[in-house]
Amino acid sequence: MTQSEKRRYLIRELLAELPQTAKIEIPENKEEQKRLLRSLMNIRPPRPINDTFLKIQDEYLSEEVKEKGIVDGDALTASSRNPRMVLWKGDITTLKADAIVNAANAALRGCFVPCHSCVDNIIHSISGIQLRLACDELMKKQGYEEPTGKAKITPAFNLPSRYVIHTVGPIVSGRLTKKQCTELASCYRSCLELAAKNNLKSIAFCCISTGEFHFPQDKAAQIAVETVTEFLKTDTQIEKVIFNVFKQEDYDIYRRILM
Repeated sequence: MTQSEKRRYLIRELLAELPQTAKIEIPENKEEQKRLLRSLMNIRPPRPINDTFLKIQDEYLSEEVKEKGIVDGDALTASSRNPRMVLWKGDITTLKADAIVNAANAALRGCFVPCHSCVDNIIHSISGIQLRLACDELMKKQGYEEPTGKAKITPAFNLPSRYVIHTVGPIVSGRLTKKQCTELASCYRSCLELAAKNNLKSIAFCCISTGEFHFPQDKAAQIAVETVTEFLKTDTQIEKVIFNVFKQEDYDIYRRILM
């Protein structure tokens, strides 16, 4: 099957799952097809699906990842401040590292808003529907929502990284509080502890809480670097911590701190 044929197959299978979507026609335009497929994956609840679907989905997503290009985290230039720290601007779903960090919500099952721009949505869209299933299994076992500042680890499935570490950052509404700063530091510490516990050597952080959760970017970067610096003083397992940014504004903030 070609990529186009795989994409159409996946769309048809997902459309057929729900009565309200079964009669939707597949658009001819390639980009519209991709958007429809992502939307259907985003809204799909965590429930089993047949092995044929998963095989074709994995083949399709793996090819999409290769087409975008994979960035080797080991080849990135280290900070002059600390040789174990790296600043990198780019798409975290293209990064090859032992783990990437996902800024999740408390339900920890991904973003259900079709094609939303949050990192949670993007990571789940590229990883495949197995990621939501894995997260659902963890949360059912836990029996309650994920507390702010804690972290969970899952396989990364179709992403270039080996694992995804999910953490729930504080939501800022109004004036920033000391408690929220402590919670954000706990996010970074929990992710690092989980990475070290699982014998991982590299971890890439997104800008936790600074998007939809409205944590001030300058303060968030300061907390991130300070927390990582303190952790690395006593840890010998983790060899590289990548601060991944997507916006130029965040890059400039981290650059002032790290370079």
